[in-house]
Amino acid sequence: MTTRNTPVSPLVLGAMSFGTLVDEETSFALLDRFVERGGVWIDTADCYSFWVSDTGQGGASEEVLGRWLAARPHARQQIRISTKVGAEPLWPGSWPEHRAGLSPRAIRAAVEGSLERLGIDRIDLLWLHQEDRTVAIEETVDALAALTADATVSRVGASNHPAWRIERARAHAKSLGSTPIDALQLNSTYLRTRPGTLPPGVAHPFGVLSDEQRDFAVANGIEIWAYTPLLSGAYDNPAKPVPEVYEHPGTARRLAALDEVSDARGLGRGQIVLAWQLARGIRPILGGSKLDQLEVAMDAAAIALSVDEIALLDGPL
Repeated sequence: MTTRNTPVSPLVLGAMSFGTLVDEETSFALLDRFVERGGVWIDTADCYSFWVSDTGQGGASEEVLGRWLAARPHARQQIRISTKVGAEPLWPGSWPEHRAGLSPRAIRAAVEGSLERLGIDRIDLLWLHQEDRTVAIEETVDALAALTADATVSRVGASNHPAWRIERARAHAKSLGSTPIDALQLNSTYLRTRPGTLPPGVAHPFGVLSDEQRDFAVANGIEIWAYTPLLSGAYDNPAKPVPEVYEHPGTARRLAALDEVSDARGLGRGQIVLAWQLARGIRPILGGSKLDQLEVAMDAAAIALSVDEIALLDGPL
């Protein structure tokens, strides 16, 4: 637990690899340190991480979090859990053609499973993991409205959805007097991909934060959460090259600006990227698997970039 003088961190701890690529002992150590550093939000999903699990299906991350919460009962007073529904394969090897989807029945079943694995009675933020155009968005919202009405879910958000479907969902929720979607989770980092390309790990045509989505979110007071903000370490680790989709003239200019700010500050490029996102009102999700990575990333929350530094970083491509 944090002490009275520990500031609350705006960063999110991503638990995607817990129970698969990150063993339970390390997962517990990361969670404990995150809480000690003032962390509040922990992000997972019912499908994490089916692609590397022994069963070919998800649930391992939520199960590890459930065991951690059971072992740290007082932590629930401080932390908030966000999890996602809709992307779990219907059977091993069936993704993406056959996944749970966002029908009311699928959402109810997924939430019941998540609550059981997490060992909690309330999900603080439930995400629609990726859009499902086989289901009318109004039907999906009806299911969310029932969950918020009985306090099973406190807030709802959407990941990997176009802005127009979010607007339609919000309008329907308001017509019901229900809780509208108030958070978007999308891929976002400092560098920008070439037009028509998607970053590694993003399989959704609307999975990367666009200028339109950000404008829509800002205009409507919707939170933005960013996954893979650090390009899996490529900003600071020479052994991890920047993905090819970012190779264009604008990247050279952006990296030069990033180098200028980070060198002047004596900080890592990744820390400046996190500070830049926070300055833009974006909540980065940390996906590291080592304590030293967590410490460095959480230090970035205390970095206040100057107006001039932000202007330099935001310069034209």
